[in-house]
Amino acid sequence: MASWFEGPLAAFDTETTGVDVERDRIVSAAVVVQDAEGGRLRTTRWLVNPGVPVPSAATEVHGLTDDHLQRHGRWPAPVVEEIARLLAEQCAAGRPLVVMNAPFDLTLLDRELRRHRASSLARYLQNTPLCVLDPRVLDKHLDRYRKGRRTLTDLCAHYEVALDGAHDAAADAAAALGVVRAVGRRFAARLDELSVAELHTRQAVWHAAQARGLQAWFARNGSEEAVDPAWPLRPEQSAAAA
Repeated sequence: MASWFEGPLAAFDTETTGVDVERDRIVSAAVVVQDAEGGRLRTTRWLVNPGVPVPSAATEVHGLTDDHLQRHGRWPAPVVEEIARLLAEQCAAGRPLVVMNAPFDLTLLDRELRRHRASSLARYLQNTPLCVLDPRVLDKHLDRYRKGRRTLTDLCAHYEVALDGAHDAAADAAAALGVVRAVGRRFAARLDELSVAELHTRQAVWHAAQARGLQAWFARNGSEEAVDPAWPLRPEQSAAAA
């Protein structure tokens, strides 16, 4: 029987106006599905006119300008519903959902659903168990003493996964999917006996521990920056922007 890292996976990624999940907006997104390792990638892409200016710093990262998004992007309301429905379909089909730094992308999608659909990601997934594989959490737990950064680009270099066109949502989703398969292969002796559901639960614990460690590091270095331990989705904040 094939291990979970050899079987069906779906990956999700977004590009955004910034890094604040409560206030920033999605400008592009992609879901990449692969039924087996080495199989064909099926990609669904969205381009979004967020209805707010795109800061130049964000454009420098992903290359999407206000003019381009206004000309070619769709309004957010139908897009975020399509994304949520497709993610729910993947979960219902039993495909684990690969999301690099899941609390960012999934929380941002949830806030966009609340903003534009008066809904939430949980409502779309209410009859479907959510099983997320986060390459950042997995790598940091399984190879915790390795020095260096752990961005997607860094993980791709470490695990020898191709990343063609970083900061394109489809390229990043496909690369994250490849990293998860590579992590699974490398640490098969430690992961193979775990079901994806068990791994999902453990990642929540691992991420919380990682967040506490990072918070302690910030404190030692005189920073008051807060690190949210919630994974894979941050709880709604009452002060979230409308």
